Amino acid sequence: MTAAAVEKDPMTQTGTAHDELTDFDTLTGRYQRELLAHCYRMSGSVHEAEDLVQETFLRAWKASAGFQGRSSVRTWLYRIATNVCLTNLEGRPRRPLPVGLGTADQQAGGELAQDTDVAWLEPVPDTAITVEDRDTVRLAFVAALQHLPPRQRAVLVLRDVLRWSAKEVAEALDTTVAGVNSALQRAHAQMGERALSADTVSSEELTREQRELLDRYTEAFWKKDVDTIVSLLTAEAVWEMPPFTSWFKGRANIAWLIGNECPGGIEDMPMIETRANGQPAFGLYMRTPEGHFEPFQLQVLQWGADPANPELEQVDAFFDPRLFAVFGLPTSLPADHRTS
Repeated sequence: MTAAAVEKDPMTQTGTAHDELTDFDTLTGRYQRELLAHCYRMSGSVHEAEDLVQETFLRAWKASAGFQGRSSVRTWLYRIATNVCLTNLEGRPRRPLPVGLGTADQQAGGELAQDTDVAWLEPVPDTAITVEDRDTVRLAFVAALQHLPPRQRAVLVLRDVLRWSAKEVAEALDTTVAGVNSALQRAHAQMGERALSADTVSSEELTREQRELLDRYTEAFWKKDVDTIVSLLTAEAVWEMPPFTSWFKGRANIAWLIGNECPGGIEDMPMIETRANGQPAFGLYMRTPEGHFEPFQLQVLQWGADPANPELEQVDAFFDPRLFAVFGLPTSLPADHRTS
């Protein structure tokens, strides 16, 4: 067993498995965050993932007397969680982002159509998951996972993210090693089309240049300086805004969108910084007619490829006020609030 495995597996550090299962509060506290990340990868929804984790713990509690100890408690919980997720996904459509709908990018100035009936992909706060999991919950990676059938999704996550053996995955999913290997091969082929894997979404601390860019970005929104905002984007940057089905590509297109479709003016749009999916994120507020600020959109930002010359290659702006509470952001800001 590797040092990392020893560190993560409480069976090497504390009591017996049965002792662990009898202390339900400690059990949930120990595994809540990593199981949330797992259920989020499978479901694409932070709200669903929270419910799925609770269902996992409930099933584990009911079945604890029959636990045989043939695996660690952690592995046993992941097996339960995976099957809870697969049951939940039966008959459900995947959760897309607008780009994933397969439609072409739109020229700004056209009708902004929205579809509230679509179950859209949601971001997850970094504070809700473990540090180790942040690399493999990037929006691009989770969005790509949504293109896989549920069982292929489960196989890829268990094999590539959790690093389980094919035999362990086969036992968890009640299938054969050959079936696991075949599903993994098909999943890799689909993910390869998007140039994404669990190893291509690594996280890094912000450089000084990235920190300065984010400060300029928030200041530019506060001043509604559209030219500065789009100067911080790559030439072919993408801007999408679920539940709006349209998505926009290129600086000039995005500039028109922000300059003409965004209702705020100068000193109308303060931002509060947070972290989502291992990426920088901001809660953007909008001034109301009464003068105070209310939640408008949660933006998740994706860096371009060159950290030495930071630019933003994608912004996902989620128009879902419920996310502000999920991210621990204020439900409103006073009229005298200012972007520092």
